[in-house]
Amino acid sequence: MTFEEFVAGYGRSLVRLAYVLSGDHQLAEDLTQTVLADAYRHWRKVRVARSPEAYVRRMLVNAHLSWQRRRSATERPTDLRAATGAAVDDPGEVIAARDQMRVLLAGLAPRARTVLVLRFYADLDDAAIAEAMGVNESSVRATASRALASLRGPATVDAREESR
Repeated sequence: MTFEEFVAGYGRSLVRLAYVLSGDHQLAEDLTQTVLADAYRHWRKVRVARSPEAYVRRMLVNAHLSWQRRRSATERPTDLRAATGAAVDDPGEVIAARDQMRVLLAGLAPRARTVLVLRFYADLDDAAIAEAMGVNESSVRATASRALASLRGPATVDAREESR
């Protein structure tokens, strides 16, 4: 497979994954472009990998997490609807639910958001997520559990704490 064939086959899915990870269209395009430039420079190594798609996806996840570590907390938008240009008063329930999920995901730590995106959006199992992030499977499960509990809200966490 040539690099051009790889980009033609997987480029759009990488941009979509970057968007779900970052929540920002421009950043998603920048992350993908940066990762694809790195993949091009190291194409011989990427091409012989067991799964070039998984290899580049891991590069994308690492680039996203690296960017998050450098990013200042003051740069995080408070209203993602306004930041993405989505209609605030759109009556569609699907759009509203998607927007609410984006807001909830934005409130998570970068690692927790990455685990949930890879699990539910990219449909990867714990082993693939662990490989993509360079951590143990148990870390993936623990991070996912804490992230999901956080998304459920404090009432769920409080109820579990009281039952102990």
